[in-house]
Amino acid sequence: MKGDMRQVVILAVSFLIGIAAFVVTHLYLRGELAQIERQRQAIEAGIQKVKVLVAGRAFPAGTVLSLADVAQKSVPRSGLSSEPVLPEDFDRVDGRKLLFAVEKEAPLLWAFVDSPYKPGAGLAPTIRKRMRAISISVGGSAAVSGLVQPNDRVDVLGTFSLPAPTAQGEMETATMTVLQNVTVLATGTQLGNAEIGEGGRARAQGYGTVTLEVSPEEAELLAFSEYMKGRLTLSLRNPADVDYLQAQSLQSINFAHLQQKIPEYNEARQRSIVTRK
Repeated sequence: MKGDMRQVVILAVSFLIGIAAFVVTHLYLRGELAQIERQRQAIEAGIQKVKVLVAGRAFPAGTVLSLADVAQKSVPRSGLSSEPVLPEDFDRVDGRKLLFAVEKEAPLLWAFVDSPYKPGAGLAPTIRKRMRAISISVGGSAAVSGLVQPNDRVDVLGTFSLPAPTAQGEMETATMTVLQNVTVLATGTQLGNAEIGEGGRARAQGYGTVTLEVSPEEAELLAFSEYMKGRLTLSLRNPADVDYLQAQSLQSINFAHLQQKIPEYNEARQRSIVTRK
């Protein structure tokens, strides 16, 4: 009988010890979880959040932005790699094209927008990473009668005095396409935020320089072209025309080449006119 009682007592004590251990463990874990939660809240409190515009759907490159395609979201400022587009600045990107694809709910950055404009920040923030802004002396007829405006796309043509390949010591004039599909960042001191007039174009102003967005290598090319006293001319593109002509299809035009090609050019033009009709 005494042995049975002893077994009951041992079992009861073991049970109570187990309950006590469970309670102590539960209280300890709850305390640890509470501490972790306090640390998480402290970290979140220290993270600066900003309300930005995000993609309401997946955007392919070239998408024209509209209000129906974007949403607002609060995101940690530290997680943004560049300047985000804020909700109050939507009118600055409304109707503009995206240079890159953007995933759904990803923040819209000024660097993603064609010829982006960051209010009150001047020209520098509008330049994409690994690109440069360089101004060239172009105005009047060389800038399509001054109608080239910020945010336009242009080809840059250069006319140079070069050594004649067939006559040693003599020079000849030649024209060639230097760069294609280049974004115009500014004309004179007029940036892409210029006041828009009738027809959706920025109000034209007189200017003698045009600022282009180019790669570092292209900047060297343009600087050298101007140093060599070459005449640079802009050829304006339709905004939807992003075609690139291969080097072999372009020509260096000199007088002899022009004499040979004029009939061919006119025949091609007549064929294109008939096709359009």
